[in-house]
Amino acid sequence: QVQLVESGGGLVQPGGSLNLSCEASGFRLNYYSIGWFRQAPGKERQFVAAITWADSTYYGDDSTGRFTISEDTSRNAVYLQMRGLVPEDTAVYYCAASTVATMRESEYNYWGQGTQVTVSS
Repeated sequence: QVQLVESGGGLVQPGGSLNLSCEASGFRLNYYSIGWFRQAPGKERQFVAAITWADSTYYGDDSTGRFTISEDTSRNAVYLQMRGLVPEDTAVYYCAASTVATMRESEYNYWGQGTQVTVSS
């Protein structure tokens, strides 16, 4: 059974950092593109970052320069390091898997349940 499980969310002060994890089971991550998306209350889901099977990385406009996506194939996991967090980063963060290299939400086949990130003082 294909499953993605996110962890690492929580409450952080503005300017702080968080590291999110996405662990996969039922398939090997290194054959897929893995993306991070986020959804804030009342807003559409937004692309954050992605890493392909060839280790190419893509970032959304809001995450470029502050977030870093990486992969550990030995752990079958993908990570999202987030620095310089601002209140506007508050959202539920999801990881997802796709068979193509894409930033389009509609092209991701498998999704995790999400982890809440709250940036507040």
